[in-house]
Amino acid sequence: MSAEPTNGPTEDQVEILEYNFNKVNKHPDPTTLCLIAAEAGLTEEETQKWFKERLAQWRQSEGLPSECRSVTD
Repeated sequence: MSAEPTNGPTEDQVEILEYNFNKVNKHPDPTTLCLIAAEAGLTEEETQKWFKERLAQWRQSEGLPSECRSVTD
């Protein structure tokens, strides 16, 4: 294996992220995000980015707008 960074999380990391997204919390608070990042071996920024992108995918699959808006919009 090369020592160069990959363009995204590994399969094992995605498994950890998906578990937390589906079973724990789709909107983790900063402390939880930090713990998930540590468990997955990613930075907090990488983890936050993954959750943001995954939430947009989930919202689209549910027929919701990809960005969170108020119900009055």
